[in-house]
Amino acid sequence: MNDEDLRLAPRTRAADLLAWAAGEDRAPVAEEPLRTVLALLELGDGRMHDGWPELTSAAVEHLLYERLHLYVQPAPEQDPLAYGEAVRLLVDHQRAAKRLNAKRQERLHAEAEWQGEVAVGLLHRADLVTWPRLYAVLLHAHDVDVTDPAAVRDWLAGFAGLTEDERLAGYQALTPTGWLDDPDEQGWWAPGRVLSVGMATDGARRLLEQGLMRRSYRNLAELNALGRPMPDELTGGFEEFEEAAAEAALDLLGEWTVPGLPRLLVEEFPELAPEPGTAEIDAYLAQLPAE
Repeated sequence: MNDEDLRLAPRTRAADLLAWAAGEDRAPVAEEPLRTVLALLELGDGRMHDGWPELTSAAVEHLLYERLHLYVQPAPEQDPLAYGEAVRLLVDHQRAAKRLNAKRQERLHAEAEWQGEVAVGLLHRADLVTWPRLYAVLLHAHDVDVTDPAAVRDWLAGFAGLTEDERLAGYQALTPTGWLDDPDEQGWWAPGRVLSVGMATDGARRLLEQGLMRRSYRNLAELNALGRPMPDELTGGFEEFEEAAAEAALDLLGEWTVPGLPRLLVEEFPELAPEPGTAEIDAYLAQLPAE
């Protein structure tokens, strides 16, 4: 265990994996998707071994089918197939390290290839977006320089000045222009759709926070076994630890969509990204016609 493991957020071994791939004269894999894949695998329910995720069919499916579309919004110039390619590179690396036999390598390769293709479709579905992903798409669609925090904040401020109906129309416009696919035949951003996006966003962020805390507790157990001191993030009360995990989660969500965007939506523009509580959900359900 090195000092990087004492931090709350993962510090992936993407550089090591890329160096190995270069040494093997393999086709290059994009670094950003590779870092994302390694981080999500580490924050999932799977096991780690010497800093590498233990690859199984369940772990690959969990990543590409269940988790990726909760957190990741590739930029228009990025190839979403790169996430499946990153998994396949990790499979080959683990085979070279004798963590996998040839049969498991072949099976995981095939699964990562088709699950990666499925993930591309999921990333494009309007009914599966979270608020950070949706606003990342909007920023790209409106040609906002997402590398400029002031430009992102200014655009959000302008969008916040629109009426609710105008904002809903802005979401809806992403479908006919090809930015998102909508499997809903009506294809309209009704209040129920907004409610579901808010619930998905809240759930995704909480899952991420829990993964971050599990990672720290897992490392803490190893620290205790080695007789090393507790990391600073775990020396305070549990509330401080939860707050640290929440901050780290917002930073990671920004890395996977637009830097700083998730924090802006939570701290400065919550009206643009409402996350309903029990009362709001009950009120909505009460308005629906009886079956």
